[in-house]
Amino acid sequence: MTVDRRSILRTSAQLATLTATGGLLAGCGREAATAAGGPHPATAAPTRPAATGSPLSPNLFPHVTGSPAAPSPTQPPSPSPAAEQPPLAPGTPQEVVTGPRDRPQVALTFHGQGDPALALALLTAAEQHGAQLTVLAVGSWLDQQPQLARRILDGGHELGNHTQNHLDISSMSPDQAYAEITACADRLKALTGSIGRWFRPSEAQFATSQVKEQARRAGYEHLLSFDLDPRDYADPGADAVQRRILGAVKPGSIVALHMGHQGTVDALPAVLDGLRERGLTAVTASRLCAAT
Repeated sequence: MTVDRRSILRTSAQLATLTATGGLLAGCGREAATAAGGPHPATAAPTRPAATGSPLSPNLFPHVTGSPAAPSPTQPPSPSPAAEQPPLAPGTPQEVVTGPRDRPQVALTFHGQGDPALALALLTAAEQHGAQLTVLAVGSWLDQQPQLARRILDGGHELGNHTQNHLDISSMSPDQAYAEITACADRLKALTGSIGRWFRPSEAQFATSQVKEQARRAGYEHLLSFDLDPRDYADPGADAVQRRILGAVKPGSIVALHMGHQGTVDALPAVLDGLRERGLTAVTASRLCAAT
């Protein structure tokens, strides 16, 4: 395979820039609310294989603003130790709302979208505190910032699917919902070698039965909800975000947060210090929900 030297130099510059800025118990998720809506009959569209194993890493990033290119079949990506996913315990529900309450861990989960500089600052702050995050990425964001997929995984964090365009998925037809899920899954697959373990519906805390069905068709056996929402997307300020999280957090909490908001970045160090004072560790959703 012929590799263009200018592409390699361009990729190296991107990586240098980033560097410089730089088991779930069987009862886990029992608090999930019953989602509205009934199942939709299966259509003739083929079922996608479920995500298994560790995400893989392409050797080169496509320098694009549109859909990323898939890894070359003649040069398979190598495994990424930082992205290893521990197995979930038998009996894990499809929609997980909390982790086990008897384990001193929480999951800070982030809507992946917005200013990449703020995303990098947030990841760096988490790593300086020894925390692991779960990022549910919007596919159109990955189209614009493909290098962040590897940056997230290489930092020891976890990457999942938050639809392609972050529209109201609950109001979509089955085919529209399926297309939104699979479009983001395809981008994750092209950039990392895996569609990721988790899917979170857009514009909704809980998935309808129809959305759950389409997520399963797309290859997602587990959906990730949350039980604590500090509403950081409304930009209430760092002090409010910190107060709302630390005032309500419990062992096993899954917290919904957002990249692209300065107040969230500013609040994160104090939030992580406060969790430590309470004897809690921030881990990925997969580790929170891992079999013991």
